[in-house]
Amino acid sequence: VSMLSEAYKEGVRTFGENKVQEILDKYDQLPGDIKWHMIGHLQRNKVKYIIDKAAMIHSVDSLRLAQAIEKEAEKHKVQIPILLEVNVAQEESKFGLSMEEVLPLAEEISKFPHIQVQGLMTIAPYVEDPEENRMIFRKLKKLSVDISEKNINNINMSVLSMGMTGDYTVAIEEGATMVRVGTGIFGERDYSL
Repeated sequence: VSMLSEAYKEGVRTFGENKVQEILDKYDQLPGDIKWHMIGHLQRNKVKYIIDKAAMIHSVDSLRLAQAIEKEAEKHKVQIPILLEVNVAQEESKFGLSMEEVLPLAEEISKFPHIQVQGLMTIAPYVEDPEENRMIFRKLKKLSVDISEKNINNINMSVLSMGMTGDYTVAIEEGATMVRVGTGIFGERDYSL
């Protein structure tokens, strides 16, 4: 919390967390104008805990999760911006939709009145040379443009969340509008504390 307080003093107002419990632990300890983004995998049974706290959920990768978000958002009378998580590299160890699953899911979610699809997110493989991820970022950008051109009601492809501390510069060159650089700013996380 102290490092986040320091970042807040320097003007940072948007923070991302990988775990629901991390948001819950910090939400009341830090100023109310912080926008909390849920960037990690989200289980359906945990949606109720963050629906009124998260400014955006970055990791929607199934219709069942979207349905749980819609149900809780309706209960709390909120509209929640989301990103669809895409596993562009098709890594078995990662969550996310295949490229082919994204458009059909986006079309289904577009019918939900309490969810706003605002873009796509991917977590590229960890690589020594960021250039190795350029094609992954390029593919996600192309998918974003293709979906945007379909002009689907309630679907806005304004956010492209891709790139982390090791490869964010390449991601930005390929069109990222949001990057996850917490490790570069705050150092490695220790969840055992």
